[in-house]
Formats: sequence, C-alpha cells, structure tokens
Amino acid sequence: MLAELRLENYAVIDNVVIEFAAGLNLLTGETGAGKSILIDALGLLLGDKASSDVIRTGTERAVVAAVFESDGTAARSIEGILETNGLDGENGSLILRREIASGGKGRVFINNQPATVAVLKQIAPHLAVIHAQNESIVNFDAAARQDLLDAYAGVELTDVAGAFAHWKQIRGRIAELEQDEQDRMRLLDLWNFQCREIEEAHLRAGKNEDEQLEAEKRVLANAEKIYGAAINAFDLLYEGNASTSSSLRAAQKHVEELVRYEAKFKEALAALDSARISVEDVGATLRDYAGGIQASPERLAEIEERLALLDRLKRKYGPTLEQTIVFGEDIRRKLSEMENKDQVLLELRVMLAVSAEEYRKAARGVSRKRVEAGRKLEKLVEAEINDLAMRASFRIAVEENEAEEHWTSSGINQVVYRISTNTGETMRPLEQIASGGELSRVMLALKASVEAGTNSAANSTGKKKSAAAQRTLVFDEIDTGIGGRAAEAVGKKLKALAKGNQVLCVTHLPQIATFADHHYLIEKREAVGRAKTTVRQITGEERTEEVARMLSGAKLTETSRKHAEQMIRANG
Repeated sequence: MLAELRLENYAVIDNVVIEFAAGLNLLTGETGAGKSILIDALGLLLGDKASSDVIRTGTERAVVAAVFESDGTAARSIEGILETNGLDGENGSLILRREIASGGKGRVFINNQPATVAVLKQIAPHLAVIHAQNESIVNFDAAARQDLLDAYAGVELTDVAGAFAHWKQIRGRIAELEQDEQDRMRLLDLWNFQCREIEEAHLRAGKNEDEQLEAEKRVLANAEKIYGAAINAFDLLYEGNASTSSSLRAAQKHVEELVRYEAKFKEALAALDSARISVEDVGATLRDYAGGIQASPERLAEIEERLALLDRLKRKYGPTLEQTIVFGEDIRRKLSEMENKDQVLLELRVMLAVSAEEYRKAARGVSRKRVEAGRKLEKLVEAEINDLAMRASFRIAVEENEAEEHWTSSGINQVVYRISTNTGETMRPLEQIASGGELSRVMLALKASVEAGTNSAANSTGKKKSAAAQRTLVFDEIDTGIGGRAAEAVGKKLKALAKGNQVLCVTHLPQIATFADHHYLIEKREAVGRAKTTVRQITGEERTEEVARMLSGAKLTETSRKHAEQMIRANG
C-alpha cells in the first residue's frame, strides 16, 4: 500500500506531501491543475524513464519519494529482490526516492541505500500498477494478456520454463555438431587452440593462484622495506637496550617489591608478566619472519611472468581463474563430442525427444488450466462489463500451437481477448476497440474480474487471499469519454475493487468522486508571479463544495450543493 508520496521541485509543484490510506483514494481538481503529474511522478518510482523536463524552473533537481507498506507474500518477494541486489529491507516498509538532476543524470535510493532503476522495475509489480487512458491497451500485448489470465488461473510456469530451457540447451548442442564441415573445421581449430592454451598453463582449481602470487609479489617487490620494518620492530620490542621487554622486566621487579608490602598489586604483577610474554612472542615472530625474507629478482620476474599469463587467460576466458578452468572443461567436452560426433548426435537426439515430450506434457497441462480458466473469466468479465452500462459480449480464446518454432518458456498458447460492444457486431480483438470510454470500462472490468476470481478461489480453498494481490491500483482518468449512468457504474466498480486493494484514481466526474473513501483536492494557484500546485485532503463541507463544482462548473448554486450532498450520502 502507498502510505506517502512526496514531490519536491517537480513540474509546477515546489513541495507536496500526500498521505494515502487503504480503500478508494480519489484525486480531483480543475483541468490543468496537475492531477496527472502525481501519477507520472509515481511512475518514476516504478521505473519509468526520467526526463530533466520535469524539474521546476529555477531549480537544479527534482525529487520524488514514496513510502510503501507491505506484508505477507509481497513483503517476502520484495525482501528477496532487495537481498539479491545487496540491499537491506525495512520490515515491511519500503522507502523509494528518485532524484532527477538538470544535467540529465539522476540517482535512485531504496531504503536510503543507492540503487538502480533496474531494481525499481523488479520491485514495481509487487507495489503498484498504473492504468492510464489508452496507455493500458498500448501495454496490453500478447504477454500481458497471457499474464492476466495466468494470474486469474494461478498458473505456475516453473516446470514449463525448466523443460523449455533443457530442450533448448540440447537442441543447441545438436546444432553445434551439425554445422557444415567448413564451419566445423574452423571451430575445431579454435577449440584445439583454446584447450591447448589453457592446459599448458596448468591451472589449479580452487587454489586462488593469482591471489597467492599477488601477495608473494608484494613481499618480493618490497623485501628491503619489509625486512627493515620487521627488524626495527623486533629491536624495539625485544632486542634493544631500551626494548619494551627490558622495560617490562624492570617494572616487574619493582612491582614484586611492592607486592611484599601491598597484596593488592598481585593482579598488576600478573598483568605485567602476561604483557611481557606477549611482547616477547611478537618479537620472536618478527625475528623469524625477517629471517625468512629473501630478495630474489629471479623469483619476482618469474611471478610477474606467471601473473601476466594468468591475466591474459582471464581476459580471454574468465574473468576469474575458476571460470577460465570451467571454460577449458567445456571446450574439452565439445572436442570430445566432435571426435565422437555420430555417437554423440545419436544420444543427443534421444535426449532431445525425451525433453521435448517433457515440455509438451508440462505445456499441455498449463494450456488446459488456461482454457478452463478462460471460460470462467470470460463470463465474469462479460458480467462486469455489462454492469458498467454496456451491452457487450466478451470471449477469451486460448489458442494452441505445438509447432516447435512457437515453443516458449511460458508454453504453447496465444491468448486473444475478443469483444463485441454492440448487439449483432462481429467479435473483434480487444485492442481494436475505438472508443476510449469503452476501452476504459473493459480494462476496469478485466482487473475487477481477476481480483474477484482470485478472492473466490482463495475462499473456496479456505485460504486467506494472498498478500501479493494487495497492491496499489492506479487509474489515471480512465473515465474519459463516459458519463451519466456509466460513470456511476464505474464508481461502484472502483469502490468494490478498493475492498481488496488500495485504489488511487484521478477523475473529473462527480459521479465517481462521490464514492471516495478519501478525497484529495489538487489546486493550482499563482504566488509571486509563479504557478504552484498544492494537494490536500478534503472532508465535510469542502468535499461537498468540490463535488458541486464538478457538477455545475465555476459558478456554484444551491441546487448543485444539495445535489452533491445527496450523491455523497448515497454513495459514501
């Protein structure tokens, strides 16, 4: 859930902090006040591309920040993403901040730790999804259509993806072996050279040879300095006339004399004895170490030559020695396969047939679930659409194509949503809907149906709805092109959707605004010759005034106020 959104020097906003809550959060205001600016800013925190154009004139940077609260599955998923990227979590709280600088550069912080836009994009699906007028259908490609059906069906793609990866790997090995003779000879020459180069280096697995040699090189290159430091330290601690060891022995004798008269110095005497022993042990260690240091230009040259060889191999086959060794082993395997090409190909083709059958089995299982779920979901969606003042027919076609060139890690299906928005019309793909108002309502119906289906499935199994579904759903003026009875139906649908999710909606329709659990007014005013946008939550009389303004325009009337009061009471 989005708990707080903060903007600084963003477009016409100098500094705004908005605290959101669960349920239906509606944002209203006059045209041009900056309602969609807030949605665009939230999009930046979900990984959208940034532009320096959003920086408020006269300032050097814009800052967008938000606090999200999550628990259950969503929190665990986010924690896993953060851990993978070396970031710390905050026990269910997530603080996101993005800075856009005037030079085009920007910075990202997650829980006050430097991060990247890529990490924001990984986290985004667990936090919020934004549906803007017409934007939803632009992003509603084949993958998105299938993902929506899978979310409803509870499809798990792990087995299909694993089977596909295994099949693809075997097919790739066969393709390598079946290359034409000229390519094969060139590859053999290359692999033989690479294999020989790595083998002649006599690399030792798990020994970190390069690190050990670097350490030895440092000692040999600085042998004189190291020897001097060790001997000087030894003299000061043990050998010299005024050494620490001598001073401690002298001090011991004096304290022994004290102990004869004052027993309380026994512990001090023991401490001095312990300190002297420690000092002498360190001194002996330094002496032995210095005695073993030998300046050897020959050994230094040998090490530098070996390190140069290892660096060259790592640059070509690494970047680490371990990876270079693995590369060499892989090359030896390929050479062995080439030498026994016919036998290996026979074995690989048997393996390919087995892996292909495993993939088909997994893909067909997923396909059956999609077909079954599609029949149920299309009925739900059609009912939801017709609840939104439309008379439409809606169908979900789950097409199968088992030809290998169409296999993917998500299965063998192509999911197509078709709709007829008027009686007697031909069913057409959803993305071909011309009316923006119809499109808005269909997208809302789809989301509401998936949420309702997820709740129903959870309740039928006696399980609580997964916390992963408790996201922030954002609708940016999806009510464009509708009004009257359709607008009221959309308001009811948003209210129902807000029972299981936090919903943020920018609207210009009073029929929808009256359903708000929390109503925010966005205003743009001029101060000191500059436009400034503010956002504040309104309740009571202020809210009635805003709904009345939306009903009648700039000039409020007593009739519009009374009408607004009646609508708020009826829909609140």
